[in-house]
Amino acid sequence: MELVQCLHMNKGEGETSYAKNSTVQREIILHETSIMKEAISDCMRNTSPKTMGIADLGCSSGPNSLMVISEIISTIYSTTNYYNNYSSVVPEEVVIGLNDLPCNDFNDLFMHLPEFYNKLEKYKGIINGLDGCFVSGVAGSFYGRLFPKKSLHFVHSSSSLHWLSRVPETEKLDEEDLNKGKIYISKTSPDCVVKAYLSQFHKDFLTFLGSRAVEIVSGGGMVLSFMGRITPDAAAEVGSHQWELLAQALVSMASEGLIEEEKIDSFNAPYYAPSVEEVRNVIEEEGSFIIKHLQPFEIGWDEGSSSSSSSSSSSSSTNITTRGQHVAYTIRAVVESMLESHFGTSLIMDDLFYRYAQLIDNYFFNTRPIYIIFLISLTRK
Repeated sequence: MELVQCLHMNKGEGETSYAKNSTVQREIILHETSIMKEAISDCMRNTSPKTMGIADLGCSSGPNSLMVISEIISTIYSTTNYYNNYSSVVPEEVVIGLNDLPCNDFNDLFMHLPEFYNKLEKYKGIINGLDGCFVSGVAGSFYGRLFPKKSLHFVHSSSSLHWLSRVPETEKLDEEDLNKGKIYISKTSPDCVVKAYLSQFHKDFLTFLGSRAVEIVSGGGMVLSFMGRITPDAAAEVGSHQWELLAQALVSMASEGLIEEEKIDSFNAPYYAPSVEEVRNVIEEEGSFIIKHLQPFEIGWDEGSSSSSSSSSSSSSTNITTRGQHVAYTIRAVVESMLESHFGTSLIMDDLFYRYAQLIDNYFFNTRPIYIIFLISLTRK
């Protein structure tokens, strides 16, 4: 399955949209603040650009993307003023590329640009030296070239690089019984499944870094955040259990004849949560970047929601009353397009994610579900 054909966050601003259900992703971005400021400070000292190229890769839609760009611009000019002893060049213009796959909801993103420009206009007195800010959409996969050579000074990507360019492919992985009843790496998955996933991640991340190495100027910076794991075990509960529970919900529907069991056996999520060592090895193998920061941190499955403090608390959505429902909405906003592409109209999404929410609520009773997020800062050599 090619991600470029079917992966997009749920569009619009409805109850199941990504715009309404991306609080976890927002919290991840907020965790980046200090590392982002440090990376931009280094970039300004290293490159002193008059026209600064910036890219947000995997920008999606909704409020998070332009929040990131606003923070980057604010940091650039506060950094320039603070470090004026090191650099006398203030960027006169910033050129921003918002990138995602062609099926992304760019219309929703662009509808928020007037508000973004109005805020910039109000801050003109604070952001001294900014003559122009030019924002454009760049449709395409970041597992390949997107921008001209040496045109970027700073690159950001959050909650995107755990998505692979495609489902891992081996002859054995195509056999329906090989990962029976599962949709990702699990404790019952044979070694060839794990190796196929690692191989695809290695290939994709190497391609990503090689593409950015061509596009980023020497001394430019890149801040990345994506899901990972802190154990060598690819089937570890932290990093894979959200998929395990979704598989259980699908299997329960199959047991009632609502979907075909064979459809579950033939679905494998194009996702991989790598280990710290796997990430570091690829960066060092590609060789174009200096690792300034590579650190994991924990974040709750329902981080940023009002329901995270109480299982009975209300959420911003009137339909969400439990922590499990909040997490189910968050996951649905991300994976529904892939599930529809594979299962077709026979899969009733409301039923699936109702079952999924119940399983997650039970999981919350027994543990504190967390994701491991890698926060990485790189400098182009």
